[in-house]
Amino acid sequence: METSPIPVLTVQTAPFDDQRPGTNGLRRKTAVFEGKKNYLQNYIQSVLSSIDLRDRQGCTMVVGSDGRYFSRAATEVIVQMAAANGIGRLVIGHNGLLSTPAVSCIIRKIKAIGGIILTASHNPGGPGGDFGIKFNVANGGPSPDTVMERIHQVSRTLEEYAICPDLRIDLSRLGRQEFDLENKFKPFRVEIVDSVEVYLQLLRNIFDFNAIKSLLTGPDQLKIHIDAMNGVMGPYVRRILCDELGAPANSAVNCVPLEDFGGRPPEPNLIYATSLVDAMKGGDFGFGAAFDADGDRYMILGENGFFVNPSDSVAIMAANLATIPYFRQMGVKGFARSMATSTALDRVAKAMKLALYETPTGWRYFGNLMDSGRCSLCGEESFGTGSDHIREKDGLWSVLVWLSIVAARKQGVEQIVREHWAKFGRNYYCRFDYEGLDPRAAFYLMRDLEAVLADKAFTSQKFAVGDHIYSVEKANNFEYIDPVDGTVARNQGLRIIFSDGARLVFRMSGSGGGMGATIRIYAESFERDPERHNRETQVVLGPLIAIALKISNIHERTGRRGPNVIT
Repeated sequence: METSPIPVLTVQTAPFDDQRPGTNGLRRKTAVFEGKKNYLQNYIQSVLSSIDLRDRQGCTMVVGSDGRYFSRAATEVIVQMAAANGIGRLVIGHNGLLSTPAVSCIIRKIKAIGGIILTASHNPGGPGGDFGIKFNVANGGPSPDTVMERIHQVSRTLEEYAICPDLRIDLSRLGRQEFDLENKFKPFRVEIVDSVEVYLQLLRNIFDFNAIKSLLTGPDQLKIHIDAMNGVMGPYVRRILCDELGAPANSAVNCVPLEDFGGRPPEPNLIYATSLVDAMKGGDFGFGAAFDADGDRYMILGENGFFVNPSDSVAIMAANLATIPYFRQMGVKGFARSMATSTALDRVAKAMKLALYETPTGWRYFGNLMDSGRCSLCGEESFGTGSDHIREKDGLWSVLVWLSIVAARKQGVEQIVREHWAKFGRNYYCRFDYEGLDPRAAFYLMRDLEAVLADKAFTSQKFAVGDHIYSVEKANNFEYIDPVDGTVARNQGLRIIFSDGARLVFRMSGSGGGMGATIRIYAESFERDPERHNRETQVVLGPLIAIALKISNIHERTGRRGPNVIT
């Protein structure tokens, strides 16, 4: 019996005024997406309409999620709307799951026009948590500013969206599903693919899997402890680290993706990955790692819980890229970091006589550098590192880099870090996060602080704290000119650079869930003398933090007694 074609409907709607995507797409409380009529549909239509109609007709897109609450329902809506808007094929991860690095990998592999990722990264999940929609473009990377602006402009004037409400797919069934639609000549195709396989194949071509396997299974095997934090990375950790590379099954914990991530924020840091920290402090394991919900961020711990600062991590990777077959074959072109990330990477770049690019926060700024062959490795202080193998930060790739370094150097994590400090010097570094601030108070605080920094007298100012005297060398609002296409990104963070290389950075974050504003304060101080590399970070940076609090008046102006989070 022949089934009748699925109808395509046009539904009237009204625009929302708060659908401008931020650093990592559009993030809101889950209740906004789930409860506000047409909020989800409006944004998906805005994303689809931002693609030129001629490019959209019959094209391929990738869809994945980190498994958080509301992802399945949202995926169904995306499928129904993609079909109605002329997309020819959707490639979706099994049960809707795909890590952000895997989405980037698949987009590039199958030459898709882009991909939609349902994630709010390290933000909490569940009905009371956060939800996010991120659109990656054809190079596999996050939307550049021009695309985000196009999406926002569409969202401001949207009056209708197209949908096939009767179209139903089975996310649990691997393989191809085809649907005949009204007024469409070709059937709409959905392919449910193994979430791990394509990404695993890529990693096999980058790393020496035999060397890592010998490290994890040999007579002197390195005992590892990996926490997937009940996000999307569970299947990847089990399949790649355990099945493929031989780590014992009990090396991996919290590997079942849960809609609420087990009731904790899936954030790989010392505050939220406490079970990993405690396990590592016990001394039974030589290497530990945790991943965020969508698998693009990571944390590395050594024996006895030795913490590797993310800014140090990317610098140490850079200094040891020769341990990775991919870089021995492809060569190393240059490095990039976000402005707020410590300058540890700069010192490695200088020693290797390679270019170093300083960009605004947001992985999208690295895309042009990599596409044009200028950059091989890039990193951000917020636990994200990646290379030109894809166009996203990549947590598991980063862990495999570290395991490769450990295998090649036959040293533990702490020894590798300390030898790096001895060679290049140590960049003491920390970040203070003031979250959930009144947006107006935060805006005026940053505006007034910029006025203080812009005063000509400020650049000759000296600050005395205890026996420390800090002389201001430069102060400005960071501006980035893309060396590839000349586009300019202004107002990317206030920074003060002192004559001894110490830095203070103040930045409004654009990656929250829409609940107030976040101001981040970063402090950095360089120490060359190895005899002074064992000091407590907060003690070393205390004078700089005191200066930051004094010139910003952040406690007085926000009513806060201190930051929500220190990392």
